[in-house]
Amino acid sequence: MKAYHTFGPVYSPQSRILILGSFPSVKSREQGFYYGHPQNRFWKLIAALLGESEPHSIEEKKALLLRRHIALWDVIESCSIEGSSDQSIRDVVCNPLQQVTDCSQIRQVFANGKKAFDLYEKYGKEKTGLPCQKLPSTSPANAAYSMEKLREAWSVIVEFL
Repeated sequence: MKAYHTFGPVYSPQSRILILGSFPSVKSREQGFYYGHPQNRFWKLIAALLGESEPHSIEEKKALLLRRHIALWDVIESCSIEGSSDQSIRDVVCNPLQQVTDCSQIRQVFANGKKAFDLYEKYGKEKTGLPCQKLPSTSPANAAYSMEKLREAWSVIVEFL
């Protein structure tokens, strides 16, 4: 089924890093914001890394990102996808990532999972010219990574803030 990314990036001219997912899950598309599945550990992880309270509303999530100079987006603008399965993604149209990187202070991109990394390397890196570091996915499907292991792996983002 053809699906479209229906909400924009979060960023400001002061953003220093860009965290990229692949494409919003069904739950995220329903909510109209990133990492909307209740078991996704993204928001809990980011809050823990930054010593902040976990945000719950979309407004709180945006405020946390902007306050801490983090940009957030997905590599894909539209694609064919079955449910939320990254493995089923086909017919990719990439978001214009340079729209964010050209008007901010971003010098490092981080990919939330292997699929986001592979997609960035294939479709986005040439547009932005920025390096990307692959981080383990915060998805509940990534059961191999405990919250502690995620926190250890993701702590690298703090160096760039």
